[in-house]
Amino acid sequence: MGDILALRLHGYIGDNLNYVTYRPAQPCIPLFHHLSACPASSNVRAKLPEDVMAVSPPVCDFDAPWHDFALPDTDGQLLTLSQVAGPRGTLVMFICNHCPYVRSILDRIVRDAHALMDQGVGVVAISANDAQAYPEDGPDRMIDLALQNGFRFPYLYDADQAVARAYGAECTPDFFGYSADGRLQYRGRLDASARTAAEPDARRDLYLAMVQIAETGQGPRDQVASMGCSIKWKAA
Repeated sequence: MGDILALRLHGYIGDNLNYVTYRPAQPCIPLFHHLSACPASSNVRAKLPEDVMAVSPPVCDFDAPWHDFALPDTDGQLLTLSQVAGPRGTLVMFICNHCPYVRSILDRIVRDAHALMDQGVGVVAISANDAQAYPEDGPDRMIDLALQNGFRFPYLYDADQAVARAYGAECTPDFFGYSADGRLQYRGRLDASARTAAEPDARRDLYLAMVQIAETGQGPRDQVASMGCSIKWKAA
């Protein structure tokens, strides 16, 4: 997997999950045995094994500001950032219904989100996937997911994907942890889980980072990026 570290993942992973389009950020060494070159000016469409299909977002851009929004929740009520923000910090989570990376840890997401809410951290989940292409991620199914899993936090639908683009969300799950004054302090993983859940006693990276942010206003300097399915962007 080291060969692909020279590439910057861009774009949409389509229905055929055996393929993904990469645009190299800089000249790089050959990718796998069947690619001889990947100049910076070209796109490379490579057949990849399933274990490298996950998307990982960039590392935390410390102190980047949050972005306001007004999105409908599962009751059809418009909620704004100011309505969901917490007095000790705010966690904005981009998730969806169908992604196996979300489904494998959904119980842990709910556990940690509720624990953080009890400590004064605001929590909101947003789904931005194209519901026409992925009906399971549409508003009706979001209602079911929230009810079945006892969400105490709002689950919002970003129909035009403008909020996801403003935040720079890239995958599900993608976690953005903000200080009380709206500055980004964490963009990392929930824990060591991937397509399957990590051990029950795995370190709770997201939870511990948000507790630190609530107490100090600063996130941990060392963070491990989340991973998951790409945001399912609408066709241009």
